[in-house]
Amino acid sequence: MAKNPPQKQRGWLNKSEMAASLGVSVQAFDKWGVQPADRIGREVFYSARAVLDHRLAQQSQKQQPDLDGQGLDPLAEHKLIQERLRLTSAQAYSQEKKNEINDRQLVPVGFAAYVLGHIAPQISSILDTVSLRVKRKHPDMDPRFIETFQREIAAASNLAADLGDLVPGLLDDYVESLAD
Repeated sequence: MAKNPPQKQRGWLNKSEMAASLGVSVQAFDKWGVQPADRIGREVFYSARAVLDHRLAQQSQKQQPDLDGQGLDPLAEHKLIQERLRLTSAQAYSQEKKNEINDRQLVPVGFAAYVLGHIAPQISSILDTVSLRVKRKHPDMDPRFIETFQREIAAASNLAADLGDLVPGLLDDYVESLAD
């Protein structure tokens, strides 16, 4: 029994005819990687249906997100959820601090420096007048005691005048002491 040689079917085109009917070069058609319908001798035939199915499959792959690491990150959704959780935690922390400020349990450093910066000059001016008041009330007091008062009060007055500027540095020292 001899096998019948394959016959060209209706709708089959050889490679050059198929490329010409599609308006592409033979080399471009080769790169598409379409499976041939059959070979008859040295000629390779392609069905229009196979070419159409192949091109539709290629188009649908281009439109689908690539989840195998070549396109989108497969962990993108997980990372997005983690970032949302981190943002929500930061917002909750910020709101807790605002609530503590509103409840008068927490004072911002900027406000403390502002208050001390306004109170310190008043303290300094009062300290400057202490020695004069003592001298008026006790005129018989030895002048060297008054001079000693004046030196000590001047040192305290200078410290009080700089108190508002010292708050950020003192805060840093305090935070470092808590970390130890």
